[in-house]
Amino acid sequence: MREMIKMVIVLAVLSSFSGGLLAAIRSGTKEQIENQQLEFVKGPAIRKILANASNDPIADRFKLMYGDTEISFFVGIFDGKANKIAFESSGKGYGGNVGLMVGIDIENDKIVAANVTTHSETPGLGANAKDKPDLVNQFIGLSILAPIKVTNDGGQINAMSGATITSRAVCYAATDVGKIYQKLKPQLVEKLQDFGK
Repeated sequence: MREMIKMVIVLAVLSSFSGGLLAAIRSGTKEQIENQQLEFVKGPAIRKILANASNDPIADRFKLMYGDTEISFFVGIFDGKANKIAFESSGKGYGGNVGLMVGIDIENDKIVAANVTTHSETPGLGANAKDKPDLVNQFIGLSILAPIKVTNDGGQINAMSGATITSRAVCYAATDVGKIYQKLKPQLVEKLQDFGK
């Protein structure tokens, strides 16, 4: 019986130590992991969306809370004015979540560009949402304040052939960006005043 208690105590101590060590490693590398994701996963989409900005949109970013979620907003300065932002949302696709980065002109509430950042969709079908920009290019110039839907659902976006579920996921993500934008716009306008001075 004594041996059993000893083993349980040793196991508990080792488990606690291991758990604490893993938590410390995760905490210590969190910022580095975020920077790697920004540079190699989201960075290309951000730079494409906010092309020709006079600043570095990845460096000029801020975070706001939307419910329980912290969202990163990337700032684009054009003609000396911080008037464009980009941020990401996602929609449920065929193979999992489809991440979509959307750029918005805050002066007219219109989409300036959009780009798929992450997905696990079928190669040659749903994966084309990222590889071929035909779907997201249809968003350019649309109001972010109105829902964005595929034509099958009564909207104005032509779905990708053979990938309606992925097309719906991308449209859902864009619509979600619109909801977040509408709710946070006063805070966004206030934050953008700190940039471009």
